[in-house]
Amino acid sequence: MQRGPTGEWITTPGAREEARAFLPAALPPDPPLVLEGSLRSALDAAMLALGRLDSVTALLPDPRLFLYVYVRKEAVLSSQIEGTQSSLSDLLLFEIDRAPGVPLADVEEVSRYVAALEHGLRRIRGGFPLSNRLIREVHAELLATGRGADKQPGAFRTSQNWIGGPRPGLARYVPPPPDRVQEFMSALEHFLHEPPERVPILVKAALAHVQFETIHPFLDGNGRVGRLLISLLLWSEGVLQEPLLYLSLYFKTHRDTYYDLLQRVRTEGDWEAWLAFFADGVKETSENAVSTAKRIVDLFAEDRLEIGTSRVPGSALRVHEALQRRPVVSIQNLEEATGLTRPTVGSAVARLEALGVVTELTGKRRNRVFGYDRYLDLLSDGVDR
Repeated sequence: MQRGPTGEWITTPGAREEARAFLPAALPPDPPLVLEGSLRSALDAAMLALGRLDSVTALLPDPRLFLYVYVRKEAVLSSQIEGTQSSLSDLLLFEIDRAPGVPLADVEEVSRYVAALEHGLRRIRGGFPLSNRLIREVHAELLATGRGADKQPGAFRTSQNWIGGPRPGLARYVPPPPDRVQEFMSALEHFLHEPPERVPILVKAALAHVQFETIHPFLDGNGRVGRLLISLLLWSEGVLQEPLLYLSLYFKTHRDTYYDLLQRVRTEGDWEAWLAFFADGVKETSENAVSTAKRIVDLFAEDRLEIGTSRVPGSALRVHEALQRRPVVSIQNLEEATGLTRPTVGSAVARLEALGVVTELTGKRRNRVFGYDRYLDLLSDGVDR
């Protein structure tokens, strides 16, 4: 449905040239959304897929094992959208104090995304509401070090930003002036607290994401925080028992469509087209996550069965359990995780290597690092290993 612009443009004065900035109307949309026909079917299918994703936590022996690496996969994907080169293995190597194969700054940036998400989850678990204060805290964690650390971490911007083009006058899109950011973010916070009977949660997440990206309240990190907002909102509202839905791969795969639909909302008011795209993304992402979780369960069972027939089944199984929790490890990591001696761990790892369960990643005779190869392959769908 084309309602016309969902806000107004104003001319902002600049030192060298004027620019047209956009001031978004408050949510929910007016005229109201038309949630009928194919769009209603798409939203229902997305909620059904989310329900299946939520039930997968009962299938996993320990959902935290899946969540640990899945969060890191999302961190890599979300950061790759912003231009980093880090792979999943780079991040996991970095986390055990091993040098990654790409610039350190890229991996540090991905690591900050993990820290930001975990901070948000920890605060919500502790009873803190999803609010502007929490959004600023998440942003502060995201830009605490490395690139962006000089871009006002944890604070709404106090200068004009823009998207595309060398300067505001030639930009593809210019968000609201800095003196209006607090006003628009306060309105967005109010919308986030709307009860579900007024705004269904999936619709709320879709609308809130667009509004956040439209306001673009920070000097840097808006895309990553905007994607985190979706996950934190769905989880805080109890749609998922564990925060297992991440849309970065879908947005990355359909990048041009994604940006085009965001702009169409602003210029034409076509919220329904965006909602259909968002619902399809939730359905596709949820189904892929369920499929991956089932394949991981099968993999663990197959490997346990094969390890059980080996010459050192007890110690090898303990090492295998540790690899499920952290699929890239050193011998020292495994000693600490299993409580086994170094020679025993070495023998168990050698057996797992012979069985094809683990692969040595660094090519070193000393301080070697091993990866649970097939597990990493399953988790790395859509992202570089």
